[in-house]
Amino acid sequence: MTSHGEGSHWRRPGETADADKRRPKSARLVDPEDDMPSPTYTGDFETAAIPPYDPTGARAVVGDYNPLPYAEPQVGPGRVGVPIGADSDADEPFRALDRRGTQDLGLLILRVGLGVLLVAHGLRQLFGWWGGQGLTGFRSSIADAGYQHADILTYAAGGGQIAAGLLLVLGLFTPLAAAGALAYLINGVLAGVSSNNGGQFDFFLPDGHEFHLMLIVVAVAIVLVGPGRYGLDGDRGWARRPFIGSVLALLLGIAGGVAMWVFLNGANPLA
Repeated sequence: MTSHGEGSHWRRPGETADADKRRPKSARLVDPEDDMPSPTYTGDFETAAIPPYDPTGARAVVGDYNPLPYAEPQVGPGRVGVPIGADSDADEPFRALDRRGTQDLGLLILRVGLGVLLVAHGLRQLFGWWGGQGLTGFRSSIADAGYQHADILTYAAGGGQIAAGLLLVLGLFTPLAAAGALAYLINGVLAGVSSNNGGQFDFFLPDGHEFHLMLIVVAVAIVLVGPGRYGLDGDRGWARRPFIGSVLALLLGIAGGVAMWVFLNGANPLA
């Protein structure tokens, strides 16, 4: 900034002395430095004017306004800019998930059927409903089968059946609930084979184990395929894409059933 003489007045760049005569006296009271642009002025805060853009680059200096390059919208599957009504398969993966037909309904029937059966069986054993043996008879049957700690196992087995059945009906923690039911059913088959003379395995009823084996197959199927969408687990991974977790739950159910037999009974059912 340069200083002016005592009798001189500040003027804008390019103005003549005559222009100062037309300026109101109040304008002279403004600090001249407030009206001067800074050396690094780029037009972004001191005025609303936008410097002109020179696409040739002849006037390009540091701080010039350079707009972003314009990108033409690309039309393609799954991209923004697809015309309304265009024949696009952008949602094809999502439509494929919806093409399940009656699969979820079938899984619901399978899951609820096994769950209701387990709940009814547990209530029959614990409370003697529907002609059941009741708590005392159930404890005696567990002890006669060779299990240790029959008093605790009575409540654990009956309560476990009811809990697993309710979870299956609700579709909640379905792989774990089906794995628990699988462990119980495996023990039922082993106890039935051990109680036969000589440990003979009979398949067909009335003395066979076809009913328990069918329930085992149903429990394994539910562990592997998941609960379907009609359940509280409908948005979880094991409902939409069961894989590793379901395999682990299946192994847990089988190992749990065998471990219960080995550590709480210890008898060889085929001996």
